[in-house]
Amino acid sequence: MIQFRNRLLALRDADRALRAELAQSGEPLGEYHPRLRGLHEANARELELIIDDEGWPTDETSGADGAEAAWLLVMHAVSRPSFMRRCLGLLKSAASRGEVPARQAALLEDRIRALEGRPQRYGTQFHWSGGTLTPLAVEDPVRVDELRRSVGLAPLAETLAAARAAAQSDGAPPLEEWEASSNAMSRLAMEVGWRPPAAS
Repeated sequence: MIQFRNRLLALRDADRALRAELAQSGEPLGEYHPRLRGLHEANARELELIIDDEGWPTDETSGADGAEAAWLLVMHAVSRPSFMRRCLGLLKSAASRGEVPARQAALLEDRIRALEGRPQRYGTQFHWSGGTLTPLAVEDPVRVDELRRSVGLAPLAETLAAARAAAQSDGAPPLEEWEASSNAMSRLAMEVGWRPPAAS
């Protein structure tokens, strides 16, 4: 268990370290930096090997922090649609057995739906619209807080208020970077097959 956990934490720490390095470099942020994409793809391959050998990392097999690291790695594997979809099935199964927090599967499902251009279920994915941070389209706005509660998430309005406050705080990326990041993810989604290319 310890070796498995340590491997996952090392992959997570490499991701955090590169993000910090790029943030300090003075390079424009927002675009999906080639080095970051390369690391995310390498981490996804490593995680895939772990899953093939051991199954989805759970709190019991990897420690709570190791399982959380595995979830973070797959959340960043945005250039690997089939892998992310496979992991969603494994995470849902693990969550249904109480082996990982249900919120992990909910957040991954919303991330996948956003990449596919479909409405999300839990309202966890945000974007900037008219200069305001707002959730991407939600499938069932009437039931969204009920669904969020079922997976251990706070009400959407409460989460959105906290996210907006964080976005306006000192040190938060400017609006242009958020928009650039959103545009980069849209281009990537078409490039790797999450959704059809835009009509020319």
